Amino acid sequence: MSVDKQTMMPDSRRNGGTPKEEHVHSVFESIAGKYDLMNDILSFRRHKAWRRFTMKKMNMRQGDTAIDLCCGTCDWTISMAQASETGHIVGLDFSEGMLKVGREKVARNGLEGQIRLVQGNAMELPFEDNQFDYATIGFGLRNVPDYMQVLREMQRVVKPGGMVVCLELSKPTWQPFKGLYYFYFQQLLPRMGQLVAKRYEQYKWLPDSLKLFPGREELAEAFRQTGLKEVQAYPLTGGIAALHIGIKENRNV
Repeated sequence: MSVDKQTMMPDSRRNGGTPKEEHVHSVFESIAGKYDLMNDILSFRRHKAWRRFTMKKMNMRQGDTAIDLCCGTCDWTISMAQASETGHIVGLDFSEGMLKVGREKVARNGLEGQIRLVQGNAMELPFEDNQFDYATIGFGLRNVPDYMQVLREMQRVVKPGGMVVCLELSKPTWQPFKGLYYFYFQQLLPRMGQLVAKRYEQYKWLPDSLKLFPGREELAEAFRQTGLKEVQAYPLTGGIAALHIGIKENRNV
């Protein structure tokens, strides 16, 4: 199974897209080369612990299949391939710049035969119903034009009994940590982006993208509204991130 360099152009580029789609695309194209370094710096490497916690909760088994939406530079995609050992894993992202970095990582890990990378739109997945054991999205749901549509698409492509998983930034609720966090996130983070990655406006987008995004309990309810069952929501590091898991109903049981 070869890595697919460009099977599908994202709708935001093919049809003009929404202003949000076009802006987010330009942001990630411009920061792709520094994305991993900035993730380590800005999260104090906590994103690695969050992903380990998520993988433990997912409990993947040999041969399990998955699609990783907004896969970026493919760290989570690779973790799932390694956990599955033999299962087919798809990574999908609309940024060719991010996928270029991801392809290099996939090759370094010798996973070209197991991972397929697709340039595409999370709002309209180019896959049939009931294809995967898992559908995941990491730090991408708040960037899409319609997060409910993406959740519906994730539910559609997982098999009955399959798992929909979202790891995303969230909103801490208790003081004084809440105040300190928002000061860091809104004031210091963009300046660190300017210093390290020479990008200020792009990293200002991160706190801006969280303002209208639902908190942990609201997102759990969104999972339920799409029909997912056994919904679980876990706050991480004082609530600055959250893991949400839901199961697609198996009507044959």
